Amino acid sequence: MNTIPLIQSMLGLLAGIALIVLLTARFRVHAFFALLLASVLTGIILQLPVTEILGSIKSGMGNIVGSLGLLIILGTTLGLILEHTGSTTVLANYVLRRTGTGRSALAMNIIGYLVGMPIFCDSGFIVLSGLNKALAKRSGISMIVMASSLATGLYAVHCLMPPHPGITAATGTIHAETGRVMLYGLLIAIPASAAGYLWSIFAGRRIAVDVSDTADVAEEARRGPSVLMSVLPIAVPVLLIAIRSLSGLELTHPSPALQVISILGIPEVAISVGILLALSQLKNNMGAILQEGAEKAAGILVIIGGGGAFGAILAKADIGSHIAQNQSIATLGLFLPFLITALLKTAQGSSTVAVIAAAAIVQPLLPVMGLDSANGRILCVLAMGAGSMMISHTNDAYFWVISKFSGLEIKDMLRVYSTGTVVMGLVSVGLVYLLSLVLAV
Repeated sequence: MNTIPLIQSMLGLLAGIALIVLLTARFRVHAFFALLLASVLTGIILQLPVTEILGSIKSGMGNIVGSLGLLIILGTTLGLILEHTGSTTVLANYVLRRTGTGRSALAMNIIGYLVGMPIFCDSGFIVLSGLNKALAKRSGISMIVMASSLATGLYAVHCLMPPHPGITAATGTIHAETGRVMLYGLLIAIPASAAGYLWSIFAGRRIAVDVSDTADVAEEARRGPSVLMSVLPIAVPVLLIAIRSLSGLELTHPSPALQVISILGIPEVAISVGILLALSQLKNNMGAILQEGAEKAAGILVIIGGGGAFGAILAKADIGSHIAQNQSIATLGLFLPFLITALLKTAQGSSTVAVIAAAAIVQPLLPVMGLDSANGRILCVLAMGAGSMMISHTNDAYFWVISKFSGLEIKDMLRVYSTGTVVMGLVSVGLVYLLSLVLAV
């Protein structure tokens, strides 16, 4: 049972975030050490024993690196190969010819929404980061705007639409109809993604643009591979993962073809296929590029591990249980599952963990909230999906994937992307509420 008072829990959360921002933005301390110190400070404020603080830090690091480590190494390597072969520049020129330089950020937002349907937002951003960088360089649009536009497009469907694990698990816990959750989630994710894009344009408009020399880019495009060979290393992994997600692999006795799809559609295997396709266009320096990929990924993994440690400490605050213990708060109805999930997300970082934990808290409260019906359960799940968007900040692995793969400052990420996730969450829950009026819940 949770024994930490709510005020103490919130103080620990705010103090940890403030220390990270201060150390990284003001004193330029490496993000890993800022996260580590914030974890210790938060643990002390929560009055956790030293052994528990250290244990949570180590387990938090191990869990997040274990789940994302191989994917990040392979994704980093794929991005480097695409850059060295000129594939990302070829694709950037192709997209720009059809959208125009002024709509590059919108193009990446739409691509993110489409790619995000079948694959994790982390995987999608890693696969598309090379293309995003090339488009930013060619269009002259600020990298923070480009990265946030892509990230929010991926994030919208990740939080709102099965078969992504968090919303899928919550659908099962609440006993909602999966097909309708998927349909409504997909529709709500459209304005949520658009809101993320519009906020990225608005909040990032005054942040300096990276004025890279585009002459080299044009020259690289002339000697790069064809558009088809440039897109295959990105498209094939996405398609393999999508087919695996939608092919009914839960069958007791899948056919040999489905077994092959099951293997090829594993994100790490799919990206490995993309690496092999990209390597076919690489003329030389394979060993050096592979080494560079491993070394670059190591730096990213260290920071993501620090984010996992901070999230594990914040999870000890167990903020969601404070709400669950107060039955009178249940009169908030549809906004209660949103609030619980948002607090859990903000506290521990993972949208998946937040919505799964919130579903367990909310499920017994469905009758009190007036949501104990078929439509009510669907709306409850969607409200939790909206809550799982906010707030993505320094304890979220996806935050660090965006930051490190795009070379962005923490203060700019907080100013544009993190605030963008708040806008997305509020827009989403507002649409869920409007849907509840249509469905007469």
